[in-house]
Amino acid sequence: MRTLLFLIQKEFIQIARNKTMLPLIFIMPIVQLVILVYAADLNMKSIEYSVFDLDASHASRELLSHYDSSPFFDTQEQLFSDEDMEHSLKSGEADIVIKIPKGFEKSLMNNESVEVQFLVDGINNAAAVITTAYAQNILLKYHNNLGSSWLNLQEVQAKGIEIKSRHWFNPELDFKVYMVPGILVLLVSMIGWILTALNIVREKEIGTIEQINVTPVRKYQFLLGKLAPFWLIAMFELAFGLLLGRILFGVPIIGSVGLLFLFTAVYMLAPLGIGLLFSSLSNNQQQVMFLTFFFNLTFIMMSGLFTPVESMPNWAQYVNYLNPLAYFMPVIRMVLLKGSDFLDVLPNLIGIAIYSVVVLYLASLAYRKRV
Repeated sequence: MRTLLFLIQKEFIQIARNKTMLPLIFIMPIVQLVILVYAADLNMKSIEYSVFDLDASHASRELLSHYDSSPFFDTQEQLFSDEDMEHSLKSGEADIVIKIPKGFEKSLMNNESVEVQFLVDGINNAAAVITTAYAQNILLKYHNNLGSSWLNLQEVQAKGIEIKSRHWFNPELDFKVYMVPGILVLLVSMIGWILTALNIVREKEIGTIEQINVTPVRKYQFLLGKLAPFWLIAMFELAFGLLLGRILFGVPIIGSVGLLFLFTAVYMLAPLGIGLLFSSLSNNQQQVMFLTFFFNLTFIMMSGLFTPVESMPNWAQYVNYLNPLAYFMPVIRMVLLKGSDFLDVLPNLIGIAIYSVVVLYLASLAYRKRV
């Protein structure tokens, strides 16, 4: 135990002396948290739209006024031909073009069906789907208001269905509340496997690993001495990130903080083991950074940070069992936003515990106290 404490002390001294690592640990996560929360907002704002109004009637102007008053749409220009519509979309001047047919008002007055055409820039599929949904909702709202506004169909409207929605756990649909917990998972994970891997590989490059290997320090003592400091730093980063998220973004903490830290304590063994495994398989920092970049990108995109895991193909969901982020991402949101208890997170806790044991075992096999 005394030997282990000396090794941990040595690691903290090395971290304090490393001018490059200190900013990576304490400054970069704070900057990333503040910037990424705003940059990763998937809500569509300032949607540029153009109009091709062939009717130019009171009804068409009233419809367009609904889009002008919406906080999501910004008027771009009036168009006068199909060629202008095509050019507006191809040039990127408009995200959506609204085409109102001739006889729009007359058809409404005669209670006849009429079509309003939306031409949406579909290069970005996610943005196109959201833009179309916003445009259709405004059109539907205009249609529902026709009865009481000027078509005098109160009897028809009285038979309609009124829908009132209430969103649980995030009533105002504030995207920051959803993103802060996910970004915290990324930051503490990066602390785990990137810094652990770079720390050990750096000792290989400067030759100090050979001095440690010839000492009577046992393998498990060396590995625990390397992992423990970054485990403690990651726990500190999580606590500081939760405090920052609460103060700056108003992220609620409904569930048990103790349960969240218990899960994090077990979870961090997985990224630490991955970093140790990467460092054992690499001879220099260039190799370990290549491995880290490949797995980071894959893990992040499949973690459920931006898109639900349930929407992925079945084969991808099975592959996701190898992704440690996929275990922690739903848990932190469940605990912070839903107030889930121990039984709710138990399946993920068991899964990440097994994952951690396997990764640490593979890392210990890969590390050899010899050159």
